[in-house]
Amino acid sequence: MEGDFEIDVNEILIDIKEAEVLSIFFPMFRKSLVVDLRSSEVSGPMIRVMPMVASPQERMRAIRRLRPGFARRHSLSVIGWPRYVDSLQTHGIWQHIIDQLARAGHPDPEQHMSRTLDELRRQEKAELARVVMGQNYHTIWTGRASD
Repeated sequence: MEGDFEIDVNEILIDIKEAEVLSIFFPMFRKSLVVDLRSSEVSGPMIRVMPMVASPQERMRAIRRLRPGFARRHSLSVIGWPRYVDSLQTHGIWQHIIDQLARAGHPDPEQHMSRTLDELRRQEKAELARVVMGQNYHTIWTGRASD
């Protein structure tokens, strides 16, 4: 399921370093990792697994609803990740996000990101199980040869 998708890891690392709000979406299981590095006296940086949305504008509305005390953002870094969740670690992207969270003042980014990684893995595994079981999937060809 990994496919041959070209991914420019260096460009992604630059996006993460420059982003204040980031969404990495996983089309394979229709979830997104949303990271908002903004903080205030009341609220620190946010890390959350959320359902995938149809557009960046819809994601920004969802973040605004979750974090009404923060100014409206006009930009969002969006990264599609068509590979397995664990490949984020392999490519160094996961650690880069942890480092950005630490710089933004998150009190325990390692532990929080570890729990988030576990959640993403569970979501991915559940979707792969649905594929194998044929739940929400339909065969587009049969095993019989045409006559």
